[in-house]
Amino acid sequence: MKFSLSWLKTWLETQASLGDITETLSSIGLEVEHVENAALALAPFLIAEVIEAAPHPNADRLRVCRVSTGSAELSVVCGAPNARSGMKAVFAPPGAFIPGTGITLKVGEIRGVKSEGMLVSKRELNLGEDHDGIIELPEAAPVGAAYAQWAGLDDPVIEISVTPNRGDALSVRGVARDLAAAGLGSLKPFRPAAIAGRGPSRIIWRNDFPEACPWVLGRVISGLTNGESPDWLKARLSSAGLRPINTLVDITNFFTIDLGRPLHVFDADKVSGGELVLRRGKGENFAGLHGKQVTVGQGDCVIADAAGVQSLAGIVGGEATGCDASTKSVFIECALFDRVHIAQSGQRHAIHSDARQRFERGIDPALLTPALDAATAMVLQLCGGEASTVTQAGAQPLWRRKAGLRFSRLKSFGGSDVAPDEAVGALEKLGFTIYRRDAERVIMDVPSWRNDIAQAPALDQSLELEPGIAEAAAAGAKEVEPEVDLIEEVLRLRGLDAIIPQSLPHHAAIPAPILTPRQTRTALARRVLAARGLMECVTFSFLSHETAEHFTAGDDSLRLANPIAADLDQMRPSAIATLATAAARNIARGYGDLGLFEIGPVYPALGRQVLAAAGLRTGETPLSAVAPPRKYDALDAKADALAVLGTLGAPLEAVTATPDAPAYFHPGQSGVLRQGPSITLGHFGALHPTICARLDLPVGSVAFELFLDEIAEPKRRKKTAPILSAFQPLRRDFAFLLPETTPADAVIRAAKGADRKLITGVTLFDRYSGPNLLAGQVSLAIAVTLQPVEASLTEAEIDSVSAKIIAAVQNATGGVLRA
Repeated sequence: MKFSLSWLKTWLETQASLGDITETLSSIGLEVEHVENAALALAPFLIAEVIEAAPHPNADRLRVCRVSTGSAELSVVCGAPNARSGMKAVFAPPGAFIPGTGITLKVGEIRGVKSEGMLVSKRELNLGEDHDGIIELPEAAPVGAAYAQWAGLDDPVIEISVTPNRGDALSVRGVARDLAAAGLGSLKPFRPAAIAGRGPSRIIWRNDFPEACPWVLGRVISGLTNGESPDWLKARLSSAGLRPINTLVDITNFFTIDLGRPLHVFDADKVSGGELVLRRGKGENFAGLHGKQVTVGQGDCVIADAAGVQSLAGIVGGEATGCDASTKSVFIECALFDRVHIAQSGQRHAIHSDARQRFERGIDPALLTPALDAATAMVLQLCGGEASTVTQAGAQPLWRRKAGLRFSRLKSFGGSDVAPDEAVGALEKLGFTIYRRDAERVIMDVPSWRNDIAQAPALDQSLELEPGIAEAAAAGAKEVEPEVDLIEEVLRLRGLDAIIPQSLPHHAAIPAPILTPRQTRTALARRVLAARGLMECVTFSFLSHETAEHFTAGDDSLRLANPIAADLDQMRPSAIATLATAAARNIARGYGDLGLFEIGPVYPALGRQVLAAAGLRTGETPLSAVAPPRKYDALDAKADALAVLGTLGAPLEAVTATPDAPAYFHPGQSGVLRQGPSITLGHFGALHPTICARLDLPVGSVAFELFLDEIAEPKRRKKTAPILSAFQPLRRDFAFLLPETTPADAVIRAAKGADRKLITGVTLFDRYSGPNLLAGQVSLAIAVTLQPVEASLTEAEIDSVSAKIIAAVQNATGGVLRA
């Protein structure tokens, strides 16, 4: 929330400096995010008088101005059409930084005439978009004075971050109350005079949806004139980041920020039927004041007249009954909406407004009547007219609550020694009042504006709890949580920095592992992929629906109801999808040869989240003196995947590759990595050419994706000394003729299984097809390593093992030994 220092001081009587105020705000939990002081940036700019403005001798559109700053007369070359003798303007001396253009002035010559500064426009000072001429000041403007101070621009704007539970701090008065309670002055009272009104309101309320709006007030003000707001009101709204519109609308926005009390105004002459109804939506459409069409449903609370829906209650009004310069009568709405209904409707429609922000955090239920009187008084003061009596529907809900504090808990729970009188005094400064007190405890009445204290829990209990445990937990929370709320209030007013830090207790001399096995394996995978030359990416877990369709078969179940952006409206079914878009952006900027990886969640189906490690390579291998560059292929992606599997302890001898990869891979250059028939570890390969074309990737880009949760934890066995054979290993080569569709992996596995005691390794080293072979036939050559353990192998034993290998391959694949 943003507000100016002068606005804050309308509620806070204080002599504290800006630095003291910002430091105190952060220390009491209202963290200051930014302080903007335009006067600092505009400090060098002075009010000057143009003594003479003569034509430039060498340029038709330039003028040579003799400018007085009170202490000196300077020559300034100016191209503004309104530069003339006798006018007052804003002068930038040499060395001044011009915020609107980003340049620092220097003395120079323009067409042969010396220029010792600059006369500036509003756009050059970032004060507006006007740049048709230089700023013209009134005749009474004092020459030589600092322009920012004279123009009232020395009013710093403070921006604070407000936590979701502090709806009361989304108002200037609420912030002032906290500062006063922290000892930085006193809070000015708010006692608006009651306005009785003359005659009944010609528009009345009817409430058919009390669950969403328990209480609503309103009144008509007739015979007014709506125009431009006074400068003080426009300045305050601008400091809060709001654009002034017209007086009536600006008044409602003012009270939204000033008191945290959203209001809405209807042009009374545009309301049909003389009645406004709070009801459920029925599928109607209306044009909102935010410039978009809104379709309301059964879950939405709307305000409607005889002509239809005129407002999405508590969130956005409608154009049809909006107030403009022609408005002569206005109906002021002041309602109390249920925060859950507001939050749900706001999320459904993805509409963010200052009103919604306050209603969904909870507003002061006791503020409706005084706020309506204060707003009525301001309308009458600025626009004139005559007010009716108040019309209402519903009644003020029961909001009074009590919270107890045991003084000993300030030390045992809060860790701070706080005297009972100090604790009670701090709470009283925040608006709490004493209901009952003794030496051990105090019970306080909670003020109406503190919706976050001693409230019923907002979250439902887990349905898995046993009834007895659930009942005891609910009773304990009802007793403990209000006390904890009060402890927090007392301690934060003393300053969050004053809370004594406490170390967690030590339960063992050797601390338990910090990282879970899953986290450890994730870190290992990250290290392996980085060592293989891939750069880590951190992308969103969602992407555009159009991109997701390339990686899933039209599954709309992963679409987001409330996306953060229009092109991020679906959960990603594969991390390859977001890596591909990241790679495409890099390629478009000239980085064609790259490798990226990411470890993060993917969502292959609704309700299922999987931790995946994915990588993508495009272009060619790096330059090397060992081998010439070549394009990446599917085996590079497979090697990356197997490197991760091996590091994480997967039994690589049990990992097989099958050709049934997802459709976004090239069908002839991809595979699925499996461990046994039921465990899918991941997939790899070249991306399909169609996918590459649609995502602006080079054809031949390769990728892999592993599902880390599917990799079983390696079994922990007691380590023993390795058995090292004293005998020399032997190598025998075999070449088999097979159909070209036979997987090489089948040959390798068959050979390994021929004699598991002697055979320690099988490697494919050649694949041949062509002359001297039948059509559709290939030759696969393997090298088999035999490692004797007990004695050197005889020729007969070697021949026996060789026969077993030939028979095993023939039985498994139908291959025959090549002559």
